[in-house]
Amino acid sequence: MKRLILLASLIFGCTFAFADTLTLKSGHPDSYVVKKGDTLWDISATFLNDPWRWPKLWGVNPQVANPHLIYPGDKLTLVFIDGEPRLVMKPHVRKSPEGRISAKDGAIPAIDLSLIQPYLLQNRVVDGDWFEQQPKVMGGESSSKFHVTSDIIYVHGKLAVGAKLGVYAEGREFTNSEGDSLGLEVVLSASGRVIESGEVSKVKLLSNLRETEAGYRVLPIEDDSLMSAYFMPRAAQLAEPATVLASGKDVRAMGKLDVVYLDKGANDGVATGDVFSIFKDGKVVVIDSDGTPVQPYERNRYDKILANLSSDSAVKMPDLYRGELMVFKVFDKTSMGIILVNERPVRVADKLTNPEQASISE
Repeated sequence: MKRLILLASLIFGCTFAFADTLTLKSGHPDSYVVKKGDTLWDISATFLNDPWRWPKLWGVNPQVANPHLIYPGDKLTLVFIDGEPRLVMKPHVRKSPEGRISAKDGAIPAIDLSLIQPYLLQNRVVDGDWFEQQPKVMGGESSSKFHVTSDIIYVHGKLAVGAKLGVYAEGREFTNSEGDSLGLEVVLSASGRVIESGEVSKVKLLSNLRETEAGYRVLPIEDDSLMSAYFMPRAAQLAEPATVLASGKDVRAMGKLDVVYLDKGANDGVATGDVFSIFKDGKVVVIDSDGTPVQPYERNRYDKILANLSSDSAVKMPDLYRGELMVFKVFDKTSMGIILVNERPVRVADKLTNPEQASISE
């Protein structure tokens, strides 16, 4: 019995270790010189089939203990340590006493932050009833219907002088597949600072992304709008798949570097840095009475009924891989992610699953 337990433990341990082996991309280089504009994701994609696993590629290397401290000009060399691929930094060799130290550009980020910076500040998903209780823009000193930078607007509510606020317009109301509310999207139109407090306070607009008008609401500027530039990726670990809820720009098809909303958030266990694989549900093919497979676009009413039932006549095809995304902002019931791998257009209602880690090394 003890031998069986020991054997099972060894098998399980070996299987686990094997499943956690990094897979090197075919044709990968042996070294790489970091360039300005590179990101950790881009560099990892040069070496790995799963670029989101860069912490394992670099994490155990004491020379690159913090990947965000890699700079343009650094040379990274691929080596194997205990059979595992690792990127190490070439040590600097001082050739003469006259050598000089030149300042490096900024450390490279995890992803291109310029792509998501607007969403860090602008987009929020909040409870609709709560939003309706926030101070409302009543108009402004100008007789114009619309207000822009440097204008003074009137806000119904006693606000602290000097407080910096965001002015928000209502966006889309998000619901899940069961019709339950997931929150209201609110979109930043302007920022401002309170210059006079009272039952109706005065706010001077400091900047505007769009024109502000009566009926908009004001909210404190979020602290997380200045969140760190560094994201540590990890495999998402949800018990149930998430779904693409909407696109950041409200378009039909999304691709690489586009932003999407997910239908799950902090309440479901989603965290910043979570990586999801994106799939389209496999189509259901119905086998008719003659034994002929009937495609979805060829179905008659009876075929459609069969496809919706648990029937031997309805066969589900494999899910279709679309790509991968990483979560960068999380709300209570929803979250936002950026598509970093895209093999096919991503659409609303696509399925988001925990990514399968590669199990075979080079």
